[in-house]
Amino acid sequence: MLIIECEQRSPQWFQERLGKPSSSRFGEILTSTGEISKQRKGYLYDLAAQIISGQSPETYISSAMEEGIRREEESRTLYEMIYGVEVKQVGMIFPDDDKKYLCSPDGLRADNIGLELKNVLPKTQVEYLLSKKLPSVYVPQVQGSMLVTGFKQWHFMSYCPALPPLILEIERDEKWIEKCDKELKAFNQELEEMVKRLA
Repeated sequence: MLIIECEQRSPQWFQERLGKPSSSRFGEILTSTGEISKQRKGYLYDLAAQIISGQSPETYISSAMEEGIRREEESRTLYEMIYGVEVKQVGMIFPDDDKKYLCSPDGLRADNIGLELKNVLPKTQVEYLLSKKLPSVYVPQVQGSMLVTGFKQWHFMSYCPALPPLILEIERDEKWIEKCDKELKAFNQELEEMVKRLA
């Protein structure tokens, strides 16, 4: 596991992840149910364009994203208070020095547990609180982060002021992780060949 110490959304952060699959978008390669995503080809094109142009389109931040970023520290502090732990912030993590794919966790605990924070709208928080399970849209990100880090557990917390937080302790799904690992290798191989054809 290779940890890159930098501020998330900084120029270094964007440069390090340029053209590389990130767990936040693993769902565009493999769905939560273990099927090949229909968005796979588009994600390939996106990353190929990043590699060739040297530019990332991820610099755009919507108003909803700005609000989520603004509340992230608040939700992280609340999590620390609930668990009585210190959460370390890092830029991103690669599985090894090859830097083929990565995750950018919202925090790491000293006992090898990662943290994913979602700062959501009130109606979304009510939906999550009632379901009491990890929303399927975040399964690839959470399981993918455990693939990258090798951690056995990841905590998911959704938060909205004036409503109770939802904290879920998610265990590794070895079957999904094994399939994702295989698909990531194929994806990166195809990406490399695509870039060679266009370069």
